[in-house]
Amino acid sequence: SLRTGAMRRKRSCREQPVPSCLLLTPGMASPMRSLLTDPARYLQAFRLFLTNSTEHQCGHAGFAFILGFMSPASLGEIDLLILSKLQARYPGVTINNEVIEPSADQIFKYKERVAETSNLENVKFTWHEETAYEYESRMNAEKKAKKWDFIHMIQMLYYEKDIPATIRYFHSLLEAQAKLLIILVSETSGWDTLWKKYGSSFPLDDLCSYVSSADLKRILDSAGLKYQLYELPSHMDITSCFIEGNKDGELLLDFLTETCEFSKNAPPELKHQVMEDLRKPECSEKRDGKVLFNNNLSVIVIEP
Repeated sequence: SLRTGAMRRKRSCREQPVPSCLLLTPGMASPMRSLLTDPARYLQAFRLFLTNSTEHQCGHAGFAFILGFMSPASLGEIDLLILSKLQARYPGVTINNEVIEPSADQIFKYKERVAETSNLENVKFTWHEETAYEYESRMNAEKKAKKWDFIHMIQMLYYEKDIPATIRYFHSLLEAQAKLLIILVSETSGWDTLWKKYGSSFPLDDLCSYVSSADLKRILDSAGLKYQLYELPSHMDITSCFIEGNKDGELLLDFLTETCEFSKNAPPELKHQVMEDLRKPECSEKRDGKVLFNNNLSVIVIEP
């Protein structure tokens, strides 16, 4: 199993022969800076996002239906949950699990989870502290082209500079009956609405790109790849964003805009417009006195 990762929310499979999987685990001239430039605050905001959203719960309901053996959860748990499903399907079979993850901290946490988890004797782990592009470059330089039975890229394509090239490369590594799984925000989500309207105003620089299922479908159609798409409904409680001075609300605003201390550093007019749009049906719905941001996800399963 091979997995390539990114900083966001974001990560193994077959014998008959041995199962193998791959996990792929323009701003304004103002004080605004990307949230990714402050890893500690990013992690705070990300954890709050997980607490306030139904993203990990919706995965449990959706993946067993989609692939029969998948059951993802929050960051750091995905691989081990997938591995448990693989072990149940292929009892006693050795599973090769390779992890591609540029964050040393995330690799450390993953290793900690492995050490705390029982019944992993038949799983062989290999960790690569590098990006998907660095992995591809190294494999090409070493003239290696290892094939995989399952590759997944969960919430990581936002951090790839050349998404079509990344998909082409990892698709080329699929075995005959393998699958490439991609999860990212849906074109029906509030994220897509925010990104289309304010993408050029948020300070992402070259650290991240805005991509939704609409963009991915165009890429796959252009490449002539066969795929199936499933929608997973999800929402995030952003009520606290509208409480002046609320620390959790400020962190969620940072996460929504990918901007460090957006509430303090954004130009007043931009902040006003974003706050207004976050209340609108295109982004959120009001239910039981709460403002629930549309966090819908798309699951794309690509054939060899």
